[in-house]
Amino acid sequence: MSNERTHSDMKWTAEDRARHKAIRERFQKERPTLQHLLGSGEYTGPIPHGVYLSLVAAIIELKKAREAAGLSLADVAERSGIDKAALSRLENGVHDNPTVDTLMRYAAAIGKKLVWTLRDLTPSA
Repeated sequence: MSNERTHSDMKWTAEDRARHKAIRERFQKERPTLQHLLGSGEYTGPIPHGVYLSLVAAIIELKKAREAAGLSLADVAERSGIDKAALSRLENGVHDNPTVDTLMRYAAAIGKKLVWTLRDLTPSA
């Protein structure tokens, strides 16, 4: 048996939930501009195009796996604790930079596990 920890092993404490709720509420209330986020250090800028395309491909695969499993967005929302509307935005490309935690929770909710690989950067010419 592996010592690998999967997302399904991770439990959110009441403090985790409260902290994430406070962050969501603050951002919904303040609606900070990109300039404000960049200045505050809370945002480091857009993700590189290649990374974005890989992310889109992963989200497409998650959606295909969800549909193949016969699961609705409501099913995944219940299993993952992620709001159904947020899942819809994720699948439709409206939310283009989800957290790793969000992706792991989605994958676990459909019986999948995300796997990353480490590769050398290609040297620029």
